[in-house]
Amino acid sequence: MAPLKFCANISWLFTELPELPQRMRAAASAGFRAVEAAWLYNTDLKELKTAKEETGLEFVLINTPPGDASAGDLGLAAVPGREQEFRQGLDLAVQYAKALDCTRIHLMAGRVPAGSERCALALQMEDTFVQNLKHAAALLDKEGLLGLIEPINSRITDPRYFLHSPHQAAEILQRVDHPSIRMQMDIFHWQIMDGNLTHNIRRYLPVTGHMQIAQVPDRHEPDSAGELSFSYIFRLLEELDYQGFIGCEYKPQGSTEAGLEWLRKYWRSQNGGERH
Repeated sequence: MAPLKFCANISWLFTELPELPQRMRAAASAGFRAVEAAWLYNTDLKELKTAKEETGLEFVLINTPPGDASAGDLGLAAVPGREQEFRQGLDLAVQYAKALDCTRIHLMAGRVPAGSERCALALQMEDTFVQNLKHAAALLDKEGLLGLIEPINSRITDPRYFLHSPHQAAEILQRVDHPSIRMQMDIFHWQIMDGNLTHNIRRYLPVTGHMQIAQVPDRHEPDSAGELSFSYIFRLLEELDYQGFIGCEYKPQGSTEAGLEWLRKYWRSQNGGERH
């Protein structure tokens, strides 16, 4: 079985450093060979490219722009009436992805508009999401990129986020029916919103294009106190021959570097410590 591959989410890790290029260099120094980032559009693209070239890091994943974050936006792909803004944001994400040789873009669904009931807008938002994803699929297929949709738990993390279960995401993927759109599996969210991880991982891994991890409930390091046994989850993913990256999207309890012993332990267990 091939070792699992991990990437550092530089929007969450190495935040002791203020700038994303600095965090990229810190990730490389810590042994990572790849990074991902949620929000990077306030960073000069040339600086990101320079850091990538200097470190040799692979850029694995970026998000589409959130929209107007000050107004509470967290993506626009499923928000009725914001289709043009979504497409403009997608174009910008494609520009960044191509410049960074990044092959995956998380197409953020967005939130149920404030003052609206989820059930009242569910069908309209799903139709908007499907149509925007079909547009994205055609564009991403042309550019050789992969689009991802990620369920985010609405129980604790984001009560208004539209895409809130793996089963809902799977139904939307069936409607879109395009190989350039796949699922993003965040184990932290999946445990909170549905549990039953072994079954859900086995069921949905074939349509998954990326994974992320954090301990539940406090979203710290995988080896911190919590509900999940990541040694079991890692063995399961190895058994299932998961070939993609696993994004480290968690809040370090202390310094990022000090909290990486779980990963060093995994590396040591694989072929004498080869890092991935």
